[in-house]
Amino acid sequence: MEYAEIPYISIVLFLPLIGMLLLVVLPREEKNLLKWTTLIISLLGFFISLPLYFKFNPQNPDFQFIEHVPWIKAYNISYYVGIDGFSILLVMLTTFLLPISVVACWKDIQDKVKEFMICLLFLEMGMLGVFVSLDLFLFYVFWEVMLIPMYLLIGVWGSPARRVYAAIKFFLFTMFGSLLMLIGIIYLCVVIPDKITFSIPDLYNNVFISLGTQKVLFLAFFIAFAIKVPMFPFHTWLPDAHTEAPTVGSVLLAAVLLKMGTYGFVRFNLPLFPEASQYFALLICILAIIGIIYGALVCIVQVDLKRLVAFSSVSHLGFVMLGLFALNIHGISGGMIQMINHGLSTGALFLIVGMIYERRHTRLISEFGGLSKVMPVFATFFMIVTLSSIGLPGLNGFIGEFLVLVGAFKANYLYAVFAGTGVIFAAVYMLWMFQRVMFGEVTNPKNEKLKDLSIREIGVLLPILLFIVWIGVYPKPFLKKMEPSIIHLLNRVNKESVEKKKQIILVKKEKGYEFESTSR
Repeated sequence: MEYAEIPYISIVLFLPLIGMLLLVVLPREEKNLLKWTTLIISLLGFFISLPLYFKFNPQNPDFQFIEHVPWIKAYNISYYVGIDGFSILLVMLTTFLLPISVVACWKDIQDKVKEFMICLLFLEMGMLGVFVSLDLFLFYVFWEVMLIPMYLLIGVWGSPARRVYAAIKFFLFTMFGSLLMLIGIIYLCVVIPDKITFSIPDLYNNVFISLGTQKVLFLAFFIAFAIKVPMFPFHTWLPDAHTEAPTVGSVLLAAVLLKMGTYGFVRFNLPLFPEASQYFALLICILAIIGIIYGALVCIVQVDLKRLVAFSSVSHLGFVMLGLFALNIHGISGGMIQMINHGLSTGALFLIVGMIYERRHTRLISEFGGLSKVMPVFATFFMIVTLSSIGLPGLNGFIGEFLVLVGAFKANYLYAVFAGTGVIFAAVYMLWMFQRVMFGEVTNPKNEKLKDLSIREIGVLLPILLFIVWIGVYPKPFLKKMEPSIIHLLNRVNKESVEKKKQIILVKKEKGYEFESTSR
């Protein structure tokens, strides 16, 4: 493991906290000052995170930029952070989207601006903490901390009609899963090891778990992460949360928060419970395929633009889960890059829906039509993002779905056959939605004088579109960062662990009692 000479991770992680403290002392009436302060802090976070990407060694599958400071010594809990190939791109996605989100809500948010900006920075710190934590206790703290600002964003600044209902539903679903995960963490870190440890690398290398125990712990973590993804049938909180949240809340929820669930599977379920992962792989792949098809079919019948984009996440993240549990390099590579692709494409779609809503204060598809004639620049951006979401070759969505389907085919050709229908359905609901909104005659007089995108709005969408094209044309720089970590993970999950069996036998002799064999 490589320890950090400069604490880049800590600086990026706690810079939002410094920004929150600055916002607290600034006068509430100075709305522009509050926004500029938040923007500068978020931009600083992004630029300081760039060395993490450029100095990251893509040949090293282990954790890098490690910082390790004892915290609660009695329970061997530490401030222990670092990144590897699985977390580097998610950290960069988070720091990249925060300044974009601040600019995107510049005109939207005029009420309780100070509190809103504090919530954004608080949310960023929580999300980053989840991706960089190498201590399970620290991970759980950040996992729970993240709930508070998102709950407030939905419940205070969401749509007046059902925002409180959506916020409470989001909170209760996530808390239920978190409680099960907490029980699993306590058992995994306190009961099983000889010495209490919450260190994730230590748990990877030194804790041996019987298959029966693996199954129980796998399910405890699985429910928490499946709710967050969200996988079918744990998805019912998502459409309400997305629909009622403010635009920026929807962007961050779709682009980053949902990835905390998929990240949890590659960080914990697969490496900590490898045999249980193989045991449950069939079930999870089936649920993922159901989610792909179900999410797409539900999108087809939606009349609300935002709700359509929300349900599309159920379908797209089904592809991610299918790739991860195909348990081969193509599937996991596709699943990981698809996390980033979904964050960019769906984040952009929510921004686009928000821009329409700002002008018309409605999201009903029937209220639009012919917008390409009055908003040609908007139509161009909308078209590119729509094609990206479908997975058009040359744009980012294609490479992720292609690798997932290759991995699925290698695991079981029926997975690829059924999941492939989701690609077709995606083209149906996205292109039909685009046609009804953008093409045809302008039949609604309220659409005749709509203003095209402003410079600020172009500035919000353009950086995302650059990455959409970059990943679609040349994905190698992104895939290269992940490949060694994926290979390392697969070696742990797939190989017959002779060394592990020898270690278990040794532990039996030392302790004088029998362990249940982990071999299947």
